[in-house]
Amino acid sequence: MARAQVKQFQNFLRRFIAMSSEAAVPQLPTEIEGGDRTVFARLSLVVLAIGLLATAVFSLASGATDSSAFAVAWALVSDDHSAIDAVERIVISDIRMPRTLLGIMIGASLAVSGAIMQGLFRNPLADPGIVGVSAGAGLGAVTTIVLGGTALAPIVAIFGIYQIPFAAFLGGLASTFILYRVSTRNGRTSVATMLLTGIALGAMAGAFTGLLVFWADDQQLRDLTFWGLGSVAGATWIKVAAVAPIILPVIFLAPMMARGLNAMTLGEATAQHLGINVQVFKRVAIVAVAAATGASVAVSGGIGFVGIVVPHLLRLFIGPDHKYLLPACALLGAIMLLLADAIARQIVAPAELPIGIVTATIGAPFFLWILLRKRGLLDM
Repeated sequence: MARAQVKQFQNFLRRFIAMSSEAAVPQLPTEIEGGDRTVFARLSLVVLAIGLLATAVFSLASGATDSSAFAVAWALVSDDHSAIDAVERIVISDIRMPRTLLGIMIGASLAVSGAIMQGLFRNPLADPGIVGVSAGAGLGAVTTIVLGGTALAPIVAIFGIYQIPFAAFLGGLASTFILYRVSTRNGRTSVATMLLTGIALGAMAGAFTGLLVFWADDQQLRDLTFWGLGSVAGATWIKVAAVAPIILPVIFLAPMMARGLNAMTLGEATAQHLGINVQVFKRVAIVAVAAATGASVAVSGGIGFVGIVVPHLLRLFIGPDHKYLLPACALLGAIMLLLADAIARQIVAPAELPIGIVTATIGAPFFLWILLRKRGLLDM
């Protein structure tokens, strides 16, 4: 894309968001010194890919039984296992490796889903939870935790250790189905109605979740608190295999939505004139976000701010072109979640904090900084 076209696209983006939202996106830089934005974006992807590899090795080396990152990296790329003992190899292969892979997938899916939702709704505050998927998934999990020991016990027991993830995924799917039924009429889906419906579904799910929490006993309350704040502590190879067929296709196919998202940013009418089948595109985007977010919430619980912070941060550096923004979000989202998980494991070792506490501690001040900077309350 030529530099003049990039500038024109950015001007359209700023004007539209300024009219449609009180909290517009941060001011996008108009030029990158020493080269155009495309070259810088491609370089950023390479840097992020290298950063993800280094972060993954660091994640594998972090925990209650620390191994050096160099020893772990050498053991992974060579046949020489003398650098780490047998116990460490078991810990790395059976506990840390699935945890790291699950963290990569969840972080990438939440960040990519956030970028897709912000482009689709043309709202910089949009998040995967805005469509009610996260709230519905949370309600399904809470229902299983609280009512699993009642008359529903025989049904819940059928699913064994997968009862909570399966219930959470069903809750997310049910939320998505209701969302479509309410917001679609005569074959046309209204983005505004979908947005408001998602907010209403989230409020309803929150009310029912609160009622179930009121009925829960002390042990259930502990489980609900830890699950609700998000964690990948229970990662296993079976869970990785269960969510990978859902999350990975969304992550790898998301860049194919770049042209449609760029066009949708300028408005549905403009996108239609540019040859985008708007109704089909909206359905595909919502289903993709619902699937990726639902699967993530099912195995990790509620992890906030990744879907908001990562796209905002990347737009400051590589611009709003979704061709580069979406893969960059996948890489940076994975890095952010792995770092948050490593911090959660180390800060109160040998115990660990829920990841949601770490991401909220980092993400909330960052998001507040964005709003203050935009309103001119900070000199930057």
